[in-house]
Amino acid sequence: MAMVGSASASNGGIALGATRIIYPQGAKEASLSLSNTSTGNVYLIQSWITNVDGSKSADFVLTPPLFTMKPKKENTLRIMYNGPALPSDRESVFYLNSKAIPSVDKNSLKGNTLQIATQSVIKLFVRPKHLPSNSIDAPKQLTCRVEGGRVTVKNPSPYFVTLVQFTVGGQKLPNSMVSPMGSLTVDVPGHKNGAVSFQTVNDYGVNTATQSCGA
Repeated sequence: MAMVGSASASNGGIALGATRIIYPQGAKEASLSLSNTSTGNVYLIQSWITNVDGSKSADFVLTPPLFTMKPKKENTLRIMYNGPALPSDRESVFYLNSKAIPSVDKNSLKGNTLQIATQSVIKLFVRPKHLPSNSIDAPKQLTCRVEGGRVTVKNPSPYFVTLVQFTVGGQKLPNSMVSPMGSLTVDVPGHKNGAVSFQTVNDYGVNTATQSCGA
């Protein structure tokens, strides 16, 4: 669960109800819950959706895009896709951005007070219906090859696969995501060789068991 808040707030902040969103392709909408776990802070919440390149997407309607959240209150973001047809044989990915801006009571400010607006970004997967396999099985289909100081991971499945605790020969690599029916190549520091291992993140945002990967 993602938490956002301000440096002056010690008791809670804004909590997103998920770390990723699965939007069934063709569905009317998907939703994401938000809650203000603070006991005394009001936040202005601004949300929008971006493409992979970071540009704002005009293919979604997000409501409400701007609202305030009082302490110990909840709200729900409704996400509706109204763009052109997306691929039907694989997932598409976008990013939901949510910024929490703490309100400031000028009458209570004394001395130096730091207020921080914090932005959370989570993945939004648009998933076609009737794909030939299940998302839970996608990590098992990955193949890996270490050569020339690089590791290449191939993903023949129709799902995006996020790699965490990603290592080659014990050398930890950055968290990465392999596109459906695509591949990813990552440089290995020190040109290390050895076994490739990783965990993945499932639909519920939970890390799966560590698995090894070979050619």
